[in-house]
Amino acid sequence: MSYANTAGLPPVDATTPPVLTLAGPLARSQVGGLCDDLRALLKRAAGGVVVCEVAGLGAPGLTTVDLLARLQLTARRGGGRIRLRAPDPALLALLDLVGLRFEVEGDPEQREPPLGVEEEVESGEAAV
Repeated sequence: MSYANTAGLPPVDATTPPVLTLAGPLARSQVGGLCDDLRALLKRAAGGVVVCEVAGLGAPGLTTVDLLARLQLTARRGGGRIRLRAPDPALLALLDLVGLRFEVEGDPEQREPPLGVEEEVESGEAAV
């Protein structure tokens, strides 16, 4: 059985988180509008997660850190959270330097453990 290619967007199921694409350079005047965009995406986000595509931000700076901190605060106030997609290692280092922690898409915590790796069970606990 074959299917014809259909034009348009690929199908999205209810578990696919919406994506907010951030492109730089950013100005402080854009922060309010991006927070509004995030609020709108959170209303339809399954599980309260919105993915922020940050690959297009360019060189990280304090404006980027401020934007991401405000987006995270907006998401938490709305009962959700954001997850970063494709962050630059320099951005992650800067966020770590200022003490901000973000979920990053593809981190080991997001994936299943590799085959053959088992969690250690403390004595006295039931094995799962």
